[in-house]
Amino acid sequence: TLNFSLSTDKNARRLECFGWLLVIISLLFITLTFPVTLFMCVKIVKEYERAVIFRLGRIVDRKPKGPGLFFVLPCTDNFVKVDLRTVSFDIPPQEILTKDSVTVSVDGVVYFRIHCPISAVANVSNAHTSTRLLAQTTLRNVLGTKNLSELLSDREGISVSMQEALDEATDSWGIKVERVEIKDVKLPQQLQRAMAAEAEASREARAKIIAAEGEMNASRALKEAALVINEAPSALQLRYLQTLNSIAAEKNSTIIFPLPIDMMQSFMQKK
Repeated sequence: TLNFSLSTDKNARRLECFGWLLVIISLLFITLTFPVTLFMCVKIVKEYERAVIFRLGRIVDRKPKGPGLFFVLPCTDNFVKVDLRTVSFDIPPQEILTKDSVTVSVDGVVYFRIHCPISAVANVSNAHTSTRLLAQTTLRNVLGTKNLSELLSDREGISVSMQEALDEATDSWGIKVERVEIKDVKLPQQLQRAMAAEAEASREARAKIIAAEGEMNASRALKEAALVINEAPSALQLRYLQTLNSIAAEKNSTIIFPLPIDMMQSFMQKK
Protein backbone atom coordinates (compact mmCIF):
# COMPACT_ATOMS: atom_id res chain seq x y z
CA THR A 1 0.00 0.00 0.00
CA LEU A 2 2.84 2.37 0.83
CA ASN A 3 4.53 1.75 -2.49
CA PHE A 4 1.26 2.41 -4.34
CA SER A 5 0.72 5.75 -2.56
CA LEU A 6 4.30 6.83 -3.26
CA SER A 7 3.95 6.00 -6.93
CA THR A 8 0.62 7.89 -7.08
CA ASP A 9 2.20 10.98 -5.53
CA LYS A 10 5.04 10.82 -8.04
CA ASN A 11 2.59 10.61 -10.96
CA ALA A 12 0.59 13.57 -9.60
CA ARG A 13 3.74 15.63 -9.26
CA ARG A 14 4.79 14.75 -12.79
CA LEU A 15 1.36 15.80 -14.10
CA GLU A 16 1.53 19.08 -12.19
CA CYS A 17 5.01 19.78 -13.55
CA PHE A 18 3.82 18.97 -17.06
CA GLY A 19 0.82 21.24 -16.58
CA TRP A 20 2.92 24.15 -15.44
CA LEU A 21 5.17 23.54 -18.42
CA LEU A 22 2.16 23.86 -20.72
CA VAL A 23 1.14 27.08 -18.97
CA ILE A 24 4.62 28.54 -19.47
CA ILE A 25 4.60 27.52 -23.13
CA SER A 26 1.17 29.16 -23.57
CA LEU A 27 2.42 32.39 -22.01
CA LEU A 28 5.48 32.39 -24.25
CA PHE A 29 3.27 31.73 -27.27
CA ILE A 30 1.01 34.64 -26.31
CA THR A 31 4.02 36.92 -25.83
CA LEU A 32 5.59 36.06 -29.16
CA THR A 33 2.35 36.26 -31.16
CA PHE A 34 0.52 38.88 -29.14
CA PRO A 35 -1.45 40.64 -31.90
CA VAL A 36 -2.63 37.35 -33.36
CA THR A 37 -3.55 35.59 -30.10
CA LEU A 38 -5.21 38.65 -28.56
CA PHE A 39 -8.58 37.72 -30.02
CA MET A 40 -8.09 34.11 -28.88
CA CYS A 41 -7.33 35.05 -25.28
CA VAL A 42 -9.79 37.87 -24.61
CA LYS A 43 -13.36 36.76 -23.89
CA ILE A 44 -16.47 38.71 -22.93
CA VAL A 45 -19.48 37.68 -20.86
CA LYS A 46 -22.62 39.75 -20.46
CA GLU A 47 -24.01 41.24 -17.26
CA TYR A 48 -26.29 38.25 -16.61
CA GLU A 49 -23.62 35.65 -17.44
CA ARG A 50 -20.64 34.15 -15.64
CA ALA A 51 -17.73 32.10 -17.00
CA VAL A 52 -16.33 29.06 -15.18
CA ILE A 53 -12.73 28.58 -16.36
CA PHE A 54 -11.03 25.18 -16.31
CA ARG A 55 -7.24 25.21 -16.45
CA LEU A 56 -5.77 21.78 -16.98
CA GLY A 57 -9.10 20.31 -15.85
CA ARG A 58 -9.33 22.33 -12.63
CA ILE A 59 -11.48 25.36 -11.86
CA VAL A 60 -9.43 28.53 -11.64
CA ASP A 61 -9.59 30.38 -8.29
CA ARG A 62 -12.76 28.43 -7.37
CA LYS A 63 -14.89 31.36 -8.52
CA PRO A 64 -16.51 32.42 -11.81
CA LYS A 65 -15.33 35.26 -14.02
CA GLY A 66 -17.40 38.16 -15.25
CA PRO A 67 -19.22 40.18 -16.19
CA GLY A 68 -17.00 41.92 -18.72
CA LEU A 69 -13.57 40.98 -20.06
CA PHE A 70 -11.44 38.08 -18.93
CA PHE A 71 -8.43 36.24 -20.31
CA VAL A 72 -7.90 32.56 -21.09
CA LEU A 73 -4.80 30.67 -22.17
CA PRO A 74 -5.25 29.14 -25.61
CA CYS A 75 -3.65 25.76 -24.90
CA THR A 76 -4.62 24.99 -21.31
CA ASP A 77 -7.91 26.78 -20.59
CA ASN A 78 -11.49 26.21 -21.57
CA PHE A 79 -14.57 27.84 -20.07
CA VAL A 80 -18.30 27.30 -19.69
CA LYS A 81 -20.82 30.17 -19.78
CA VAL A 82 -23.60 30.08 -17.18
CA ASP A 83 -26.79 32.15 -17.49
CA LEU A 84 -27.93 33.64 -14.15
CA ARG A 85 -31.35 34.84 -15.31
CA THR A 86 -34.57 33.32 -14.02
CA VAL A 87 -35.71 30.43 -16.22
CA SER A 88 -39.27 29.09 -16.40
CA PHE A 89 -40.51 25.81 -17.80
CA ASP A 90 -43.80 23.96 -17.96
CA ILE A 91 -44.25 20.67 -16.14
CA PRO A 92 -45.96 18.33 -18.63
CA PRO A 93 -49.40 17.02 -17.57
CA GLN A 94 -48.92 14.20 -15.08
CA GLU A 95 -51.47 11.43 -14.46
CA ILE A 96 -51.60 11.29 -10.66
CA LEU A 97 -53.51 9.01 -8.29
CA THR A 98 -54.61 11.03 -5.27
CA LYS A 99 -54.83 9.75 -1.71
CA ASP A 100 -58.56 8.97 -2.11
CA SER A 101 -57.91 6.93 -5.31
CA VAL A 102 -58.98 9.52 -7.89
CA THR A 103 -57.01 9.82 -11.13
CA VAL A 104 -56.36 13.44 -12.16
CA SER A 105 -54.14 15.16 -14.71
CA VAL A 106 -52.10 18.04 -13.25
CA ASP A 107 -49.58 20.39 -14.85
CA GLY A 108 -47.64 23.33 -13.50
CA VAL A 109 -44.84 25.83 -14.05
CA VAL A 110 -41.51 26.27 -12.22
CA TYR A 111 -39.33 29.38 -12.00
CA PHE A 112 -35.69 28.92 -11.01
CA ARG A 113 -32.26 30.52 -11.43
CA ILE A 114 -28.63 29.56 -10.94
CA HIS A 115 -27.09 31.29 -7.94
CA CYS A 116 -23.78 29.35 -7.84
CA PRO A 117 -22.22 28.82 -11.29
CA ILE A 118 -19.43 26.61 -9.90
CA SER A 119 -21.90 24.10 -8.42
CA ALA A 120 -24.13 24.21 -11.50
CA VAL A 121 -21.18 23.20 -13.70
CA ALA A 122 -19.20 20.89 -11.41
CA ASN A 123 -21.95 19.06 -9.47
CA VAL A 124 -24.46 18.18 -12.20
CA SER A 125 -24.07 17.41 -15.87
CA ASN A 126 -27.13 19.38 -17.07
CA ALA A 127 -28.72 21.59 -14.44
CA HIS A 128 -31.78 22.59 -16.47
CA THR A 129 -32.73 19.07 -17.58
CA SER A 130 -32.13 17.65 -14.12
CA THR A 131 -34.37 20.30 -12.56
CA ARG A 132 -37.17 19.56 -15.06
CA LEU A 133 -37.08 15.83 -14.33
CA LEU A 134 -36.94 16.43 -10.59
CA ALA A 135 -39.94 18.79 -10.81
CA GLN A 136 -42.05 16.09 -12.48
CA THR A 137 -41.12 13.54 -9.81
CA THR A 138 -41.75 16.01 -6.99
CA LEU A 139 -45.17 16.90 -8.41
CA ARG A 140 -46.16 13.23 -8.35
CA ASN A 141 -44.82 12.67 -4.84
CA VAL A 142 -46.48 15.73 -3.31
CA LEU A 143 -49.89 15.32 -4.96
CA GLY A 144 -49.97 11.62 -4.16
CA THR A 145 -50.35 12.52 -0.47
CA LYS A 146 -53.34 14.86 -1.03
CA ASN A 147 -57.05 14.21 -1.29
CA LEU A 148 -59.05 15.51 -4.25
CA SER A 149 -60.68 18.22 -2.12
CA GLU A 150 -57.27 19.39 -0.87
CA LEU A 151 -55.93 19.40 -4.42
CA LEU A 152 -58.77 21.63 -5.63
CA SER A 153 -58.89 24.02 -2.67
CA ASP A 154 -55.29 24.25 -1.39
CA ARG A 155 -53.24 24.98 -4.50
CA GLU A 156 -51.19 27.64 -2.76
CA GLY A 157 -50.13 25.26 0.01
CA ILE A 158 -49.22 22.57 -2.54
CA SER A 159 -47.13 25.08 -4.50
CA VAL A 160 -45.24 26.13 -1.35
CA SER A 161 -44.51 22.52 -0.36
CA MET A 162 -43.29 21.73 -3.88
CA GLN A 163 -41.06 24.80 -3.90
CA GLU A 164 -39.48 23.84 -0.57
CA ALA A 165 -38.87 20.25 -1.70
CA LEU A 166 -37.34 21.33 -5.02
CA ASP A 167 -35.24 24.06 -3.44
CA GLU A 168 -33.79 21.64 -0.89
CA ALA A 169 -33.00 19.02 -3.55
CA THR A 170 -31.37 21.45 -6.01
CA ASP A 171 -29.36 23.45 -3.48
CA SER A 172 -26.29 21.28 -4.05
CA TRP A 173 -26.59 22.01 -7.80
CA GLY A 174 -26.35 25.77 -7.21
CA ILE A 175 -30.00 26.31 -8.21
CA LYS A 176 -32.57 28.44 -6.39
CA VAL A 177 -36.22 27.56 -7.04
CA GLU A 178 -38.11 30.85 -6.78
CA ARG A 179 -41.70 29.86 -7.46
CA VAL A 180 -43.87 26.86 -8.31
CA GLU A 181 -47.45 27.18 -9.55
CA ILE A 182 -50.15 24.59 -10.30
CA LYS A 183 -51.68 25.60 -13.64
CA ASP A 184 -54.57 23.22 -14.25
CA VAL A 185 -56.24 20.18 -12.70
CA LYS A 186 -58.22 18.05 -15.16
CA LEU A 187 -60.80 15.62 -13.79
CA PRO A 188 -62.42 12.68 -15.61
CA GLN A 189 -65.77 13.40 -17.29
CA GLN A 190 -67.71 10.99 -15.08
CA LEU A 191 -66.29 12.57 -11.95
CA GLN A 192 -67.16 16.06 -13.23
CA ARG A 193 -70.80 15.03 -13.78
CA ALA A 194 -70.98 13.43 -10.34
CA MET A 195 -69.53 16.54 -8.68
CA ALA A 196 -71.94 18.78 -10.61
CA ALA A 197 -74.94 16.69 -9.48
CA GLU A 198 -73.70 16.76 -5.90
CA ALA A 199 -73.25 20.53 -5.99
CA GLU A 200 -76.74 21.04 -7.50
CA ALA A 201 -78.36 18.85 -4.83
CA SER A 202 -76.49 20.72 -2.11
CA ARG A 203 -77.65 24.10 -3.48
CA GLU A 204 -81.29 22.92 -3.65
CA ALA A 205 -81.11 21.66 -0.06
CA ARG A 206 -79.70 25.00 1.13
CA ALA A 207 -82.41 26.88 -0.79
CA LYS A 208 -85.16 24.86 0.89
CA ILE A 209 -83.63 25.43 4.31
CA ILE A 210 -83.38 29.17 3.69
CA ALA A 211 -87.02 29.33 2.47
CA ALA A 212 -88.21 27.40 5.55
CA GLU A 213 -86.27 29.68 7.87
CA GLY A 214 -87.79 32.72 6.13
CA GLU A 215 -91.32 31.39 6.56
CA MET A 216 -90.64 30.64 10.22
CA ASN A 217 -89.32 34.15 10.82
CA ALA A 218 -92.30 35.66 8.97
CA SER A 219 -94.78 33.67 11.05
CA ARG A 220 -93.10 34.83 14.26
CA ALA A 221 -93.27 38.43 13.09
CA LEU A 222 -96.99 38.06 12.21
CA LYS A 223 -97.66 36.55 15.60
CA GLU A 224 -95.97 39.49 17.35
CA ALA A 225 -97.89 41.96 15.16
CA ALA A 226 -101.21 40.27 16.00
CA LEU A 227 -100.43 40.50 19.71
CA VAL A 228 -99.68 44.21 19.40
CA ILE A 229 -102.90 44.88 17.44
CA ASN A 230 -104.91 42.88 19.96
CA GLU A 231 -103.64 45.09 22.78
CA ALA A 232 -104.50 48.32 20.89
CA PRO A 233 -107.73 48.12 18.75
CA SER A 234 -107.01 51.50 17.19
CA ALA A 235 -103.91 50.02 15.59
CA LEU A 236 -106.12 47.83 13.41
CA GLN A 237 -107.95 50.91 12.13
CA LEU A 238 -104.65 52.59 11.29
CA ARG A 239 -103.51 49.48 9.47
CA TYR A 240 -106.76 49.47 7.52
CA LEU A 241 -106.21 53.09 6.44
CA GLN A 242 -102.64 52.31 5.36
CA THR A 243 -103.90 49.46 3.22
CA LEU A 244 -106.43 51.78 1.53
CA ASN A 245 -103.71 54.31 0.86
CA SER A 246 -101.40 51.76 -0.76
CA ILE A 247 -104.21 50.36 -2.93
CA ALA A 248 -105.20 53.85 -4.11
CA ALA A 249 -101.59 54.66 -5.03
CA GLU A 250 -101.00 51.51 -7.08
CA LYS A 251 -104.36 51.02 -8.83
CA ASN A 252 -106.18 54.31 -9.36
CA SER A 253 -109.06 52.69 -11.29
CA THR A 254 -110.14 50.68 -8.25
CA ILE A 255 -113.18 52.03 -6.37
CA ILE A 256 -113.12 51.34 -2.63
CA PHE A 257 -116.12 51.60 -0.30
CA PRO A 258 -114.82 51.61 3.25
CA LEU A 259 -117.06 49.87 5.74
CA PRO A 260 -116.77 50.90 9.38
CA ILE A 261 -115.49 48.13 11.58
CA ASP A 262 -117.98 49.08 14.30
CA MET A 263 -120.88 47.97 12.10
CA MET A 264 -119.22 44.61 11.59
CA GLN A 265 -118.77 44.25 15.32
CA SER A 266 -122.47 44.93 15.93
CA PHE A 267 -123.46 42.20 13.45
CA MET A 268 -121.04 39.79 15.06
CA GLN A 269 -122.48 40.50 18.53
CA LYS A 270 -126.02 39.79 17.30
CA LYS A 271 -124.95 36.41 15.95
